[in-house]
Amino acid sequence: MDQRGRPISPRVLAAAEEISRRAIYHAGKLLIDPAVAANVLEETAAAVSRVLETKDPDGNSIRDLESYLFRAFLRRLNRIKRQELLTAQAPELEALVSRISYDPRRNLEMKILVDELLMQFNPMMRDFFCRHSALSSWREVGRVYGISAHAAESKFSQALQTVKRKLGLKMVKARNADRY
Repeated sequence: MDQRGRPISPRVLAAAEEISRRAIYHAGKLLIDPAVAANVLEETAAAVSRVLETKDPDGNSIRDLESYLFRAFLRRLNRIKRQELLTAQAPELEALVSRISYDPRRNLEMKILVDELLMQFNPMMRDFFCRHSALSSWREVGRVYGISAHAAESKFSQALQTVKRKLGLKMVKARNADRY
């Protein structure tokens, strides 16, 4: 039984004991407390036992239980590490947001600039822009038009370059990509 009273099958418990050193060593490399790693391994063993009990009562579908358990452990460990990183970054992001001042004139100027750009685009490129600015990925935009994500991004980039030349704009290049 784990801490929450969930049963752990003897087969999974044996596999957990086999991988425990390697699992705790790996957690240590990720700077995760060994006690937390042991708890995560225990929870993972209980979850794998539950899966084996419901989906694989014969025990034939999982060939290498140790590898399966270790991979499930790594997934849980990575989720915990991501949560720790987000929690650690929260005060920095809050401070950054509080330093940003709201300037209504700047927002209005940006809206006018975007409207001017959109008027120069053909209807398809306007739709590309609207879909992508609504947080759709280039893959989703391409799927709508039956083209690849790279083709959608490339077509939009070419159209944007054409409009920038027409309007005589010089956009600042970001480090690795054009920002518009």
